[in-house]
Amino acid sequence: MELRELRGSATAGNTSSSTSNSNSGISGGGGVELGGICIGSAGGGGVQRVPTKADLFMEQLNATNAKKVALLLVLGFILYHGLLNWNYGSDSCQWLLSKGRFKGDNEWQPYGCMVHKYSLTDTRRCLRYLAFFDNKNNFVFIGDESVRLLYERFIEQLRQLPLSSEEDNNGSSRAHDDSAAVRFEDNKLHMLAQYIRAEDVSPSLIDRLYRLEAEKQLSSVYVVGLTYSGLLGGNITEEVLRQYGANLTLLVAPFHRLVAQTSRVLWKLADRVDEEKLPTAWKLLLNEDIDRLNHVARNVFRYTEATVWESAWHIANGLLDTAIDGHQLCAHGQRLEVQLLWNMYCNDYMNYNDGTCCSSSEPHTTLQIVAYALFGVCMTLVCGMCLRRWLLHLRGYTLYVPLQQHQQDPHQHQPNSGGRGGGPTHALSALITDYGTPMVALSLLGLIMVYFYLCDRTNFFMKENKYYSEFSFWIPVGYVFALGLFFTEDSRFTKVLNRDQTDELRGWILLVVLIYYMTGAQRVLPIHMHIKLLISGYFFLTGYTHFTHLWQTGGSGSLFVRFFQAMFRVNFLSVLLCFCMNRPYQFYYFVPLLSFWLCIVYFVLSLPPRISSASVDSNPLHYLYLVCKCIGCLGVITVLFMSEVFFERIFVTRPWKALFVTTDDDLHEWWHQWKLDRYTVTFGMMYAACFHIAQKYNVFDDNNHGNLFARRTSISVTLLALLGVGIYTSFSFLCRNVQNCEEIHSYILFIPIVGYVVLRNISGILRTRYSSFFAWFGRISLELFVCQYHIWLAADRHGVLVLLPGFPTLNMIITSFIFVCVSHEVHRLTHILLPYAVPNDWRLVMRNFVIFLIVLIPVARSDGMF
Repeated sequence: MELRELRGSATAGNTSSSTSNSNSGISGGGGVELGGICIGSAGGGGVQRVPTKADLFMEQLNATNAKKVALLLVLGFILYHGLLNWNYGSDSCQWLLSKGRFKGDNEWQPYGCMVHKYSLTDTRRCLRYLAFFDNKNNFVFIGDESVRLLYERFIEQLRQLPLSSEEDNNGSSRAHDDSAAVRFEDNKLHMLAQYIRAEDVSPSLIDRLYRLEAEKQLSSVYVVGLTYSGLLGGNITEEVLRQYGANLTLLVAPFHRLVAQTSRVLWKLADRVDEEKLPTAWKLLLNEDIDRLNHVARNVFRYTEATVWESAWHIANGLLDTAIDGHQLCAHGQRLEVQLLWNMYCNDYMNYNDGTCCSSSEPHTTLQIVAYALFGVCMTLVCGMCLRRWLLHLRGYTLYVPLQQHQQDPHQHQPNSGGRGGGPTHALSALITDYGTPMVALSLLGLIMVYFYLCDRTNFFMKENKYYSEFSFWIPVGYVFALGLFFTEDSRFTKVLNRDQTDELRGWILLVVLIYYMTGAQRVLPIHMHIKLLISGYFFLTGYTHFTHLWQTGGSGSLFVRFFQAMFRVNFLSVLLCFCMNRPYQFYYFVPLLSFWLCIVYFVLSLPPRISSASVDSNPLHYLYLVCKCIGCLGVITVLFMSEVFFERIFVTRPWKALFVTTDDDLHEWWHQWKLDRYTVTFGMMYAACFHIAQKYNVFDDNNHGNLFARRTSISVTLLALLGVGIYTSFSFLCRNVQNCEEIHSYILFIPIVGYVVLRNISGILRTRYSSFFAWFGRISLELFVCQYHIWLAADRHGVLVLLPGFPTLNMIITSFIFVCVSHEVHRLTHILLPYAVPNDWRLVMRNFVIFLIVLIPVARSDGMF
């Protein structure tokens, strides 16, 4: 983001034009401009001062240099994580079982991966899935009292009845208890869990392990944890430690044979105790002695096939203050340990989006191979072009920089530079070739797609679960709005909802929505409803802006071309990600919704007669046509909403079915999102029509810097606007059911939106100023919304990307910086490719569209669209 653009007078419609204006080399008054900073007198007669270090530093604060820093950060983190994977391996199961930390909500966050919270239904579904393929779900717990408690919590995850019951309702589960072992069996799930009591290593225990190995129960899980029988007596000498180590060594051979049967053996370390709370019988036990015993166990099993379950020890140590009687892990800690076991056992089979621990990377598809191969061809051609220009440069040929590139980067050319074909910087620019060519743009997009794939389709970078608290949500929101208020300036426009205002509104809407998704604040109903309102406001603006354009221009030019330009800008990145990330189009739900309503808007507005400000002057009957169009649009939408069967028949019809269903071939997500904002765009068009008609008949005047109404009227309208906003806020707090809230939301959303527009514009001071910070983000809002799925959040927006483990706040700042830079670059590349994909001639547009459909035919056939 360019600081000059935020502070200066860069209020042009797009970033490139503002950059070009701010980088002009010579000022009109005779002074020299250094990146928008005038050095010298206004009249040109004074002595020009030498640029200071501060001036030179301000010159470097621009989007181009920010992207270079982001590129260096990405390369650095690729090297860093490559070394981590080289030294410690990339097995997320090892991360799950080794270490982690407690988050503010007292939930456990494993190191570098995400855990799914398994419910009773999830657990039984996992076991039923494995049983369907004739797998035996065998779990063995061996050890002292702490292991027995873990076993009981483990069984609670499988049944709703207490563990003491002999048989469940269907008679398929049985719990057997004797002095030696406890067994739980469920024949329907092919499930067998047993607990074997053992205080220390004994010949009977070794014999029991060999008998378990002889049963050939493949893919079993063994949880073993014990010390020795005299632990409570204290006085742990070096001889005791030596004997303990020798006893543990006897377990290495049976553990090795069990692991050879594709089983997993976990060694559970002894938990520390709260020495002040220990009962009398435990008073001689010291944490120092427990640590020494655990140190021996780590040394014995370090180079064996058994896995030392370090994370269970960290959980118990973190919850030591809540330990029962000072030595027994609380129920919450036991459930956390059980969750780790289920994540280790089930994640790779169930493929939950929020469970990446112990989950394999998603396999690539043929379409992904083809997509990245085409990007590779583009990169190869660009490298060949650069090599050719470099050879020509070495032979002394003059290399010319294209005029467009020279105008965009004039500061790269220094007139005093020597050498053939310009100075070194000029030659380097010519060597790299024109950044505005579609081939270079596609090559850069290919590199960006590789980064997307690396972040979200591999385990190369780490991922963590989201964490919500009031502070984690409201502090970023407050910080963002503080920055937005700081970077405010005068607008060139005085109109209501002018370009600066709409960009600003889209910007702060998207920033708040991004914070909402990052923190997982959807669990708080009032926040959830206000976020839905913000998204509805975005759709409201879509209806308003496109109606306004047609009203003011009368459809001059090709409405057909404008429609395809809008559709290309909206869909280009999402379609590209569908190919490269193997996700359905409906996955990026915001884009299909926006595209659908764009189609509706252009269809309604293009129906004859086309209505504009000029047409209603010549034929007042057009007012009636306009009302009929709005009523007809609302009527069709209502019919679709009232008949869900009719709705499904339309949207599951081939070949466009693939555009509206999820990976599971389910239409429910599209139905839910569609009905939530079914009237929003039409409300936006109706508001635009009422506004422009009122403006036409001089109900208010927004052609100057004054207020829209007289003082008394302004106060009344302001109070009504505040009441409208307050009504929706009160409704969001009083409503208790999400379904009912969302249903009512569809009918009343226009009230707070119109209220905000009134409050934002009724005062001339507010209407003629805007936040350039929010407006900058508003221009790339669509790219921000789509890119967040893969390079800011992780696991398809279910978690958070981790580039710097162990420092969550700093990691959020770094990933946000890279994410914004990538979104800005994708926005720039999209505008480079736009005139090639959608030329101004409607015939060429139709040709390109037909070519695109032909390219989609093999993809559609492979997805079953035909």
